[in-house]
Amino acid sequence: MSEIGPSPSPWQGRARTAGRWASRVALALGGALAAVLLFARVSAPIGPFDATLSFRPAGGGAEVSVAPLGELAVDVYDGPLRLDVSLQRVDQERARALATDPVRLAGVVDQVTDDLRSAVVRLIWLTALTALAGGALTSWAVLRRRREPVIALGLTTAVLAITGGIGVATWRPEALSQPTYTGLLTNASSLIGSAEDIVARFDAYRASLEDLVGNVGTLYSALSALPAPAAGEDTVALLHVSDLHLNPAGFDLVRQVSQKFGVEAILDTGDITDWGSEPENRLITSVGDLDVPYVYIRGNHDSATTAGLLALQPNVTVLDDSAVTVAGIQVVGAPDPRFTPDKSTGDDDAGDDVLIESGEELADVVAELAAPPAIALVHDPKQAPPLDGAVPLVLAGHTHSRKVTELDDGTRLMVQGSTGGAGLRALEGEYPKPLTCTVLYLDRSTGLLRAYDDITLGGLGETEVTVQRTVVPRSDEVPADAPAAPASGPR
Repeated sequence: MSEIGPSPSPWQGRARTAGRWASRVALALGGALAAVLLFARVSAPIGPFDATLSFRPAGGGAEVSVAPLGELAVDVYDGPLRLDVSLQRVDQERARALATDPVRLAGVVDQVTDDLRSAVVRLIWLTALTALAGGALTSWAVLRRRREPVIALGLTTAVLAITGGIGVATWRPEALSQPTYTGLLTNASSLIGSAEDIVARFDAYRASLEDLVGNVGTLYSALSALPAPAAGEDTVALLHVSDLHLNPAGFDLVRQVSQKFGVEAILDTGDITDWGSEPENRLITSVGDLDVPYVYIRGNHDSATTAGLLALQPNVTVLDDSAVTVAGIQVVGAPDPRFTPDKSTGDDDAGDDVLIESGEELADVVAELAAPPAIALVHDPKQAPPLDGAVPLVLAGHTHSRKVTELDDGTRLMVQGSTGGAGLRALEGEYPKPLTCTVLYLDRSTGLLRAYDDITLGGLGETEVTVQRTVVPRSDEVPADAPAAPASGPR
């Protein structure tokens, strides 16, 4: 007589059923999540940027990564998935088109909004389809029963609907104005200021400035009223620029002046960028298109990567405690020893000693040369005192304020303003700073400065371009530098 075991209790049956459903849910959601992480990714243009968008399990919100600067996060919605936007690179053609076309520039915010909306919609559909396919295939591959993919599709659809519902219900558009910065971007709000203020000023700034930059020929024609740079002498014209800070109008000015004034070389005393980052670096290669030699030293806002990229341009020489001869004029230069965008290095807190030491090292380079150079390039004027008496002329920048002084032992220190008008950060103030540069006229045989033209393009609220020539007397002439009357081109 066979024994009949005890029949399972209702509780055991329910437990087995619950276990099977738990396994189904785990398989479906695990397969869906794995598929999303591996395959749900959208590449799209967003304004001048090429970007990659994806969802990640991270508790809602959105994060924008700007390598290598850092990230900004916005707590704009809740839910299990976070929207990640990674700005991969700047498309140089799109960036130039925006910078040179005021119509496109005026609509850049709408364009970025439309681009981002379109990319997010594509990502949502791709994520949903990928999750459904991943859940169904994983369930079928593991359980090998025909009905399992259908069950997985239902479970995944329910989870996606819940996730989307939470996102819609908790949508907080006001959070877009309160991002959290990490990495180097922690300094963005203090350096750049209010985005609303910049946008409000930039339209007027661009409208005022583009006509001035595009009409440097008017300024050039005004030179006929000025005395010759050095009558009876063979002179070489060099252009001194500094602190372009990635302003497209500043690059336009450099190109126009170098062509109209017939300069034979350009001397850049640094801060060609704001952060020295990879996205910025893709915009500065335009100096390689200039038809004259370009001598550059790194400023405190320029990274080593920036200097390396410029060094690859066919016409660019990067000086790093070194010398070069351009147009028959010997020039030495030293970079700024600091890189202040990276707050982790403590460069902002560095005292004057590091700058003076840099100047002393450049003076040692000068002492080893067979003959004294005509010009020394430094970024910060505080690097100049150790060069006093070692070179006749030191060019600097950094302060965004033009100034010419004579040091104790007779060296002339010429500090440039900002050829980029201090960049877009200047728009934070009531008026942007003017764009400035200087054409230097040197005796070709001796390398001595004979005259210089200070060129100024007014910023917002100013409507003229001016050039003021200063004739430098010889050492046996009594009066100090005698500035000629300025010539101006009202616009």
